[in-house]
Amino acid sequence: MDDPIADLLHRCAAQDRAAFRALYSSTSAKLMGVLLRLLRERAEAEDALQEVYTRIWLRAHRFDAARGRGMTWIITVARNLAIDRLRARPEETQADSDDHFDAVADPGPRAESRLVALGEARRIAECFGTLEPDRAKALRGAYLDGLSYADLADRHAVPLNTMRTWLRRGLQALRSCMDGQPT
Repeated sequence: MDDPIADLLHRCAAQDRAAFRALYSSTSAKLMGVLLRLLRERAEAEDALQEVYTRIWLRAHRFDAARGRGMTWIITVARNLAIDRLRARPEETQADSDDHFDAVADPGPRAESRLVALGEARRIAECFGTLEPDRAKALRGAYLDGLSYADLADRHAVPLNTMRTWLRRGLQALRSCMDGQPT
């Protein structure tokens, strides 16, 4: 299956700056959405986005197309960075005094990018629908809400290793569904 992001990542691994610019143009809106959802603070998400692309540039040689799609790898880099930032936050954070900044206009993604993202979101939702409900909830908790294995195991009242298995198998099923392969 054609994966243009994987091609760009391979070119970035060879230090191709034009490929890196193309990669940024085609993925930055989506990654910003992922980071905003996890970090919930625009300024921190913007800082994290810059750091994500630094990591991508430095670690593009680690991408293996045989293990997954390019966009999945990039989102994983962003998600891992966001979780690291969340874990580094102090336990008690005071209420955000910058709430008035939320009303500022957002120079977000253009209509074309939103339509592509919407189509992909619809496809992901359909693939989530093929999973058992508790497995789907666990995956959402881990990868969208940033919950730890232990938190998820407690929430679903299953042993920790069972939760790890749920998540691993759930990701495999989602990958197969997204790649159009039967599960």
